[in-house]
Amino acid sequence: MDNTLLPPADAPSPAASAQPVAHIERWGVQFVLLGTAHVSRHSVDAVRALLEAEHFDAVAVELCSSRAAGLRDPEQIRQMDLFRVIRDGKVGMVAASLALGAFQRRMAERFGVEPGAEMLAAMNGADARALPCWLIDREVGTTLKRAWRNVGFGERLRILGSLGAGVLGGEDASESEIEALKQGDMLEDAFGEFARDSAVLFRSLIEERDRYMAAALQQQVERAPQVRRVLVVVGAGHMAGLSRMLREGQLQADHELLELNRIPPASRWPKWIAIGLVLALFAVIVYAFFKSPALGVSTLLDWALFTAGLAALGGVLAGGHPLSILVGAAVAPFKPIRILPPGAFAAMTELLLRRPRVADFEALKADLVHWRGWWRNRVARTLLLFMLVNLGALAGEYIAGIRILRAVF
Repeated sequence: MDNTLLPPADAPSPAASAQPVAHIERWGVQFVLLGTAHVSRHSVDAVRALLEAEHFDAVAVELCSSRAAGLRDPEQIRQMDLFRVIRDGKVGMVAASLALGAFQRRMAERFGVEPGAEMLAAMNGADARALPCWLIDREVGTTLKRAWRNVGFGERLRILGSLGAGVLGGEDASESEIEALKQGDMLEDAFGEFARDSAVLFRSLIEERDRYMAAALQQQVERAPQVRRVLVVVGAGHMAGLSRMLREGQLQADHELLELNRIPPASRWPKWIAIGLVLALFAVIVYAFFKSPALGVSTLLDWALFTAGLAALGGVLAGGHPLSILVGAAVAPFKPIRILPPGAFAAMTELLLRRPRVADFEALKADLVHWRGWWRNRVARTLLLFMLVNLGALAGEYIAGIRILRAVF
């Protein structure tokens, strides 16, 4: 088995020569790796040029099934069931995905290149030549969940800050800066320097996906023994890692894919600590009633006013309907007995009162590029309402708890 870097079978075009390309042989198959920037028209030209100039038996792209479906059918976002998203507790993942999309779209907006256009060109090129198209990347939701579960509280705050910066950042990037994205990866670029400084985050966003894509290629080759030459289109940030895995990695494809798709279980101790603290706080309130009925009433009012008041403030900041704000505030003090967080009740009320229109779904991607769009678009505003009401209620619990403890002891 020869794992050396091979020369290209055909002379590539100038467009393809300008992009990072590697030729690697493994499992009796020659893989032609093309490194791209996800928002570069030069990358689109390179994909088309390679497909025109060289012969391939299959095309592999750095996409998961959901991202591929979104590229092929940009209108599928209209089918989003917001009630189900809220009920199933997926608001955070949906909001993160939208924020990542907003970052990528903002970077490409000035140059008329749709994010992921080079991947779409690869898929369309495979279709036009009746070639199999392999989707080799891990689902983006799984990647984000693994990253979130594997980092600590402080790093989670930095993740949220990086996503926010990606949405609220400036819009004056030059085309040379766009081309510089070839040195990174879409997810890594969205999180900025933090992704490179955090070993855990870098592993989840980059290294694990290198292993995943190598294993996915092996699995596809095993299923298609007639394939001898494959064009692999990936972000340039994956070129080094994927090349190394293809040359040297000792892979057991099925085991690797199963392991890398596993979501680490959420740590239970923070949840139990939070429940314990709330129960202890209510025990303090009961104790306050025994000391003095007036003190007991005062502590209970502190709890109700701060949790409801700050939840309402979150609703106001999100631009929610007055009734949605009222519902979120009313639910916030009842933490020990509620099933869903107050933000869920507020968001569901918002959906009933201000049901998103077709135009909101159609404009969602464009609206999210600019920070005002999160308030203007009914879909985005509902997600924002969910998050800010919950954040306000949480802040209210901590502030009320401190005031109660000071008053009683």
